[in-house]
Amino acid sequence: MSFVVALTGGVASGKSAVERRFEALGIRAYDADVAARAVVEPGSEALAEVARTFGANALDDEGRLDRAAMRQRVFEDPSARIALESILHPRIRAWLHDAVTADQGPYCILSIPLLVENRAHYAWVDRVLVVDAPEAVRIERLTRRDGIDAALAAKMIAAQASREARLAIADDVIVNDGDEAALDGAVAVLDRRYRALALL
Repeated sequence: MSFVVALTGGVASGKSAVERRFEALGIRAYDADVAARAVVEPGSEALAEVARTFGANALDDEGRLDRAAMRQRVFEDPSARIALESILHPRIRAWLHDAVTADQGPYCILSIPLLVENRAHYAWVDRVLVVDAPEAVRIERLTRRDGIDAALAAKMIAAQASREARLAIADDVIVNDGDEAALDGAVAVLDRRYRALALL
């Protein structure tokens, strides 16, 4: 297994933009969101369990997970979120661990939005990188990106771990509160650091 850097941050903090920059430097990134889609492909055990638990309206007309409907449901009902996470998270963790174990690079990125909430399950990572942005910036990004109102954006942010809890587990922090191009330099510095740490 290569040196593993867990990348996290609250919704709309800019994790994907940071992840893309590491990939541009030749570093593989294994994303929990990609894993979450992979484990609920049509015909999968996870998708069948979601349909049994939440009913046929959890699926769209093509028999795939209806993400928009489920997102709304879990943010309105904490017990639904817990039920969905109990189905998906163990499978997502297994998918990610398998991917990282097979990685041949100097180090790799493990992108996990809910790392704080699931930190004990990822005790095997070597380092934690947090992408941080003020709540007001994140709300503005969410309303623009997802076409939702500020109230739902604030609820989505509130449903996750606090900014303080994320910063408390960080080994490294990138503040992403301005122009996305500013991330280039920050990622380049960390890339050099991680390559050096991976050699130790």
